Amino acid sequence: MKRISAPRRAASLSAQLVDSLRAHIEAGGWPVGTRIPPEQVLMEELGVGRSTLREAIGALVHLGLLEPRAGDGTYVCSSSELQSVMVRRASSAQRDKVLELRTVLEEYASGAAALRRSEAQLRQLRELLADADAASAGEDTAAATGVDALFHRAVVRASGNDLLVEVYDYLGTALTSSLGGLPWDAAHAEDHARLHRRLVDAIEVRDAGGAREAAAAIVRLTRDHETGTPRAEEER
Repeated sequence: MKRISAPRRAASLSAQLVDSLRAHIEAGGWPVGTRIPPEQVLMEELGVGRSTLREAIGALVHLGLLEPRAGDGTYVCSSSELQSVMVRRASSAQRDKVLELRTVLEEYASGAAALRRSEAQLRQLRELLADADAASAGEDTAAATGVDALFHRAVVRASGNDLLVEVYDYLGTALTSSLGGLPWDAAHAEDHARLHRRLVDAIEVRDAGGAREAAAAIVRLTRDHETGTPRAEEER
């Protein structure tokens, strides 16, 4: 007996608007940290009513992509739902657990990068090391943190694993937001830079084991810095 076809339900205008605005944010139309246009401007631009727009904006706030700030408008706080979820989850987790997750991802990615990296990717890693040295020399903590995040993302991309790259792109923000914030003393900063050079050296000569060891040592150093633990002999 032939099955009866279920009726097709068209998405509501507000649901369509949610999808449109979400795609706009994910594509970088409204970068993270920026304030979205005022309500009246969006109503005119999108050709929708106030209630429809507010319903869509409210849905995006609930999803964690937008954040209303009293008296200052609405800001983009995440470029994807998954990233927003991971940031919240990482921020509520114990720091040791976050560092353990980072070790798993970066240790594997570093070993894979040593085997699969291209010459262009190796040059990029060397350039990022130079940028990190310049930021550290200028005592620009924010710039140094930003370059460090770019460096580790570049290592993951050099792994050649597209799925790992995608997952790390989401998790990277969560890891960065849940760690850091403490100034590096000279001794830790020196070890931090040296271990990054060791990692790139291992990637250059395609030493997968050495790359994994260097990546794990970087995370251990970060953990020791966060907890105030004296540096281990193997890191010196």
